[in-house]
Amino acid sequence: MKYYPGFNRFDLFDDFFSDATTKTANVLKTDIHEKDGYYVLSMEAPGIKKEDIQIELKDGYLKVTASRNSSKEDKDEKGRIIRQERYSGSSSRSFYVGEGIKQEDVKANFDNGELIISIPTETKKVEEETKFIPIL
Repeated sequence: MKYYPGFNRFDLFDDFFSDATTKTANVLKTDIHEKDGYYVLSMEAPGIKKEDIQIELKDGYLKVTASRNSSKEDKDEKGRIIRQERYSGSSSRSFYVGEGIKQEDVKANFDNGELIISIPTETKKVEEETKFIPIL
């Protein structure tokens, strides 16, 4: 008997009765390109609301987290519940952007299921002024 990873023969009926929009295997697919001095991250987030996306910057890492909750109820003509399903899940991606990137340097926009994040390719180094130490 051969083993096929990811295949379960008992999943055939689950797939038949499931709603295709509840699949989350490919959430937050990301394309990264460079344009006009910025790295532009284009992330697909279908079915996710703007309020359910969180972007955080810490220790040089940009972390994008998207969560989704849904509930579906199917009733027959007499109002009896035939099927009731709930789904709750989240997905996150992290990108190293450098420790010189500040929160105000990062710009984000969400439109029509696509999250666009712009990060400058180079950060301005702050020149530290020379400080003299008094000798006691």
